[in-house]
Amino acid sequence: MNQKQYVAAFGTGLLFAVGLALSGMTLPSKVIGFFDFSQGLTSWDPSLAFVMGGGMLVYLPVWRLVKGRARPLFDERWRLPTRKDIDGRLVLGAALFGIGWGLGGFCPGPALTSVGALSSKALVMVAAMLVGMVAFQQLEKVRERAKARREAERQATTTPANGGIAS
Repeated sequence: MNQKQYVAAFGTGLLFAVGLALSGMTLPSKVIGFFDFSQGLTSWDPSLAFVMGGGMLVYLPVWRLVKGRARPLFDERWRLPTRKDIDGRLVLGAALFGIGWGLGGFCPGPALTSVGALSSKALVMVAAMLVGMVAFQQLEKVRERAKARREAERQATTTPANGGIAS
């Protein structure tokens, strides 16, 4: 990354953090209140929906303008996801994210913002998130090594010992 990219990333992250703080979305009670229907609509807090809707109202027209550009402002090319399939790993990851979000009241953005305010709950959540990220990375390495080992074994059993040369 070059200096312009770092400045743009920092500015975007700072704007996001300020927006989260001003909207109250760094408070787990706001998120948990959004999922609380224990007393019908009287216990439900719709403010999260309004924040998400407000974000979409800003994002959609800007994205329509920006996506027509040949390239982004601070990079040589667009780096957009290419996969469009939905697999078990995606569904499981989304379920774990949603369960953690609903139970803890934090998703990564507000948690990192709250860490800046030295929130002990956010510190615990971010520490757990980091442990999960490291565990996932290690699991992926183990899976890749096992896959490579299986592939090597498969090739060894299907390739004749004399290299395929008739004797």
